[in-house]
Amino acid sequence: MHLDNWGLKAKKLGYRSRAVFKLEEIIDKTKALRGCKNVLDIGSTPGGWSQLVKHKLNQVNIHALDILDMEPIDGVNFHKIRVEDIDSVHEIFELKGLFNLVISDLAPNLTGISVIDEANIYELNDITLDVAVEYLSKSKGVFIIKTFQNNMLKKLRTKMKSLFDEVQTFKPAASKKQSAEIYLYGAFKE
Repeated sequence: MHLDNWGLKAKKLGYRSRAVFKLEEIIDKTKALRGCKNVLDIGSTPGGWSQLVKHKLNQVNIHALDILDMEPIDGVNFHKIRVEDIDSVHEIFELKGLFNLVISDLAPNLTGISVIDEANIYELNDITLDVAVEYLSKSKGVFIIKTFQNNMLKKLRTKMKSLFDEVQTFKPAASKKQSAEIYLYGAFKE
């Protein structure tokens, strides 16, 4: 696979994916890591986002989950489960309402049939959003999710606006121009 400048930079810095720069831009602009003690990384594989957060905040408690295997990262607790089964993980369940940051780079397998893909993306985003709201601290908790520009984006953003005090949309510089991916940020203020 051809590595672009972001991919080469990630490799040079020892990161697992170029996606770290997308998250980094958002957390730098929003100060999302300020006061962060507990982080939940949904759809964590290959682990770049957890790796970045751990690098920036050494003392942070990170729980990462995915249905795919993930190579271990020192200081990151990985759970091989579906997001729908999160309540079954005792260590995460004990922290319900105490996560300062929930991040999600989760995406379904795409079929190439836009109506099916859009429905699957929305369903997965909706499940992830519900989990984030349930697990986040209502005092300055932050949610960052990758989604895609499609017919369901407005519905997802509207739902987020009904749940969070602040909602922003980001298209980070490291995101390929032709990509339909977009990032939503939701925050509780107090």
